[in-house]
Formats: sequence, structure tokens, C-alpha cells
Amino acid sequence: MTTPDPTSTASRSTTSPTATPAHRTATSQRVTKETTIDVSIDLDGTGATEVSTGLPFFDHMISQLGRHGGFDLRVSARGDLDVDAHHTVEDVGITLGEVLAQALGDKAGVRRFGSVSLPLDEALVEVALDLSGRPFLVYGIEFPPETSPLGTPPFEPQLAEEFWRAFSTSAGLTLHLRLIAGKNTHHIVEASFKGVARALRDAVRVEGGGIPSTKGAL
Repeated sequence: MTTPDPTSTASRSTTSPTATPAHRTATSQRVTKETTIDVSIDLDGTGATEVSTGLPFFDHMISQLGRHGGFDLRVSARGDLDVDAHHTVEDVGITLGEVLAQALGDKAGVRRFGSVSLPLDEALVEVALDLSGRPFLVYGIEFPPETSPLGTPPFEPQLAEEFWRAFSTSAGLTLHLRLIAGKNTHHIVEASFKGVARALRDAVRVEGGGIPSTKGAL
């Protein structure tokens, strides 16, 4: 797994976030030998999305984060899909986590916590998250090894866990996902993305003036 660290061979170009009451925005680019990822986010947008990763099903999932999170989200990814989708999915997670953290700034006034149980037909996924500054993922969604991939080029359902791990690590948040019920693979994966989007929508909402921690920092 690729994780962001000072010794990484990836290059990044990042604009300073704009942390104002009206708009909290950030833009970042990640370039490696395997992928080129460009992401921008406006946490106080309208849910407008523009996503192109070369993986149509993954595009649909990332779009759920913007639409149901209420964020304006732009994601462009070019990766070595002829080898595998893993690098593209993981590096999108890393870069998206980076811009979320940048746009949040010092997190002054945010609600910090968010949770939801989100249904999609027979599927039900429980999500809880904390903008804690302490990366941690608990992923309680498993698919049998023989589960068919989704879309063309194929998105392996197991890659969803790699995305969430990269995202939560890079964003510096604690994230729990748990499958309560479900049989349809598409429904389960989509419910998880929509659930995280709705939980994030609550967690990033500004409702106070101070940093929501007794430590004075997140």
C-alpha cells in the first residue's frame, strides 16, 4: 500500500487552502510513475461534481461523496489501468484526503463527529467518523473472493477498503464502516460511499467558534 510520507517519490503541487466562513477550498496534484491525480474541493459548495478516473464505477462512487456531502468536487486521474486499478484507486484516496485536510484548516468551529446508518434497498451500512487528526480505519465490510468486479474497466469491490484506508490516513480522520445487511455488491459499496458523504457533511459543518477538542488542536 502506498502511504503519504516525506520519503515518497511522489511529487505534489498544492495551493493554500482558503478557510473563510463562505468557502473552504483546496487543490492538490499527486504525480508518481504510476498515476497523475488532480483534485479540488469546496466544502461549502452545492454538490457539483466532475470526476474522471478511467474507472466508470469508481467515478460514480466518488461522485456520491461530492453530491451527498454537499461539496463541489473535481477529480481527474490518469493511471496504469493496463496493469491494475489499485494504484489509481489508492492514489485518488490519498489526494482526496489531502485536500479535505487542507480545506478544513485548523477545524475551528466544525462539529467534528458524524454518523449515519444508510440504506440502499436491501443493503444497510453504518458509518461513524471523527475529524480527530488521528488516522484510523475499521472496515467491517467483506466480499467473498469470487465476487464479480463492477464496471468496465473492472473495479474490484475489495479496492473500496484500499480507498478508505488511503483516504482516512491522508485526511487524518477516524473512520468506521460496518455492513449491517446486504447482498448486492453494487448496493453495498454505494451505500458505504453515500454513508461517508452524509457523515462528513455533518462533521465539517461549522456551528461554533472554537476548536472542538480539550487539547485545543485537532
